Amino acid sequence: MKAALMLLLCAAAAALAQPSGAGPFTGTFTATGAMTAARVWHTATLLNNGQVLIAGGAANFSSPTASAELYDPAAGTFTPTGNMTTPRSFHTASLLRDGRVLIAGGYSGSGDNLLRNLNTAEIYDPSTGTFTPTGAMIHGHECLEAQTLNSGKTLLSGGSGGTYQVPDAELFDPTAGSFADAGTYATDPSGTNNCQGAASTLLPDGRVLIVWEEDAAEIYDPATGSFIQTGKPVAPSYNDGLPTATLLTNGKVLVAGGADDTGIHTSAELFDVSTGSFSPGGSMSTGHALHSATLLPNGTVLIAGGYLFGGFAIASTELYDPVSGSFGIGPAMLTSRCCHTATLLNDGRVLIAGGSYSNGGSTSLAELYTPDVLTPAPVLLSITSDGQAQGAILHAGTEDLVTAADPAVAGEALEVYCTGLADGSVIPPQVTIGWYAADVLFFGNATGFPGLNQINVRVPEGLAPGPAIPVRLNYLGRPSNVVTIAVQ
Repeated sequence: MKAALMLLLCAAAAALAQPSGAGPFTGTFTATGAMTAARVWHTATLLNNGQVLIAGGAANFSSPTASAELYDPAAGTFTPTGNMTTPRSFHTASLLRDGRVLIAGGYSGSGDNLLRNLNTAEIYDPSTGTFTPTGAMIHGHECLEAQTLNSGKTLLSGGSGGTYQVPDAELFDPTAGSFADAGTYATDPSGTNNCQGAASTLLPDGRVLIVWEEDAAEIYDPATGSFIQTGKPVAPSYNDGLPTATLLTNGKVLVAGGADDTGIHTSAELFDVSTGSFSPGGSMSTGHALHSATLLPNGTVLIAGGYLFGGFAIASTELYDPVSGSFGIGPAMLTSRCCHTATLLNDGRVLIAGGSYSNGGSTSLAELYTPDVLTPAPVLLSITSDGQAQGAILHAGTEDLVTAADPAVAGEALEVYCTGLADGSVIPPQVTIGWYAADVLFFGNATGFPGLNQINVRVPEGLAPGPAIPVRLNYLGRPSNVVTIAVQ
């Protein structure tokens, strides 16, 4: 069995190995189907089935909608799905470990009630195409940030309560369907503008970096449940326009663009988690605020769109290369837009959807960015090499295949084989076994198998035993196929 499995892995590695995608590329933008409604300040979430959930938003920065739709990359079309239980814009959408989507906060209403900040939340279930309410948040938030932690809980931070600044963050527990206080910030948010925590990102070690609108930043540590201040950003503030914070494959965070009273920033900076400090990160050719930033599988970052003072959007893009530490001019989008969404698809393209094109006007138009080299989402290997059924997963102690006759047990280490991890990346893959997060002990290239990757994980506690427990990998925001293992 062991020899046959090794031969299978060799063949699979040769067949499934993906191009490394090293180096900066240019790429092209092409039109795709239009959304069913014009939207700005909506959300876009890549689902485990490869489709994209577009939810909420507003037509003209007012009158939020409850409608939602699905983008099918294979067909290039949008189709309606069930409506949210509440109209909302400026909300968050977070993919949960079990494939559902948490929609939280935002604002709702119209006219005098436009800025009614919501403390409600709901869950979208792709299997039924419906939204259902879940527990309420402690505070009403709009313009907030959300990061799903390695534990499977979601941290909600920043945002505004309308007439007050929300004093603390919250944690959503998908098992209980409820929110709890996540503790008091290390930074006093009372003097900040509406969005408070201007940008956030999940760090490789599982902590969360929060960049505030003023010259402050802090880190949330899930292990201790506390917030601690870290080095100050280089930019003086982001009070008049949001920057983006993108975790790079080298472990640093690129904070790009934004705006304050002095104008729209062309500058960028890098946060180094090892030193807890920010340093200059190069300069863009054009100022970008309320833009999008997408980490591509080759390690570069696509900066797209944004706005100019006066309310007009731009179509320009830039590509950041972490190797050279510099920005290069990218191809122009087909439509000028800010406040849009950008979603890395499973085939390596990026879906750009909606947003504002001028003073208050929104668009339903969408387009696709195609890099010069397409890198598909990761693939978990199976013993039949077709990405289905029994996974190519070994007991780490014996390197025997996990089977119904030799099942895995809680707490033991397993070797999981896949393709699609980026060479040299320090961003850990996320592995779920039975929808429980598995601790990642090692990830990288599989020794002796060119093109193949290996991830060592620990089987989580609390799993119900069974002969076909699902295993899934999520890497750089993209889900893999599902394979199965037996668990005792």
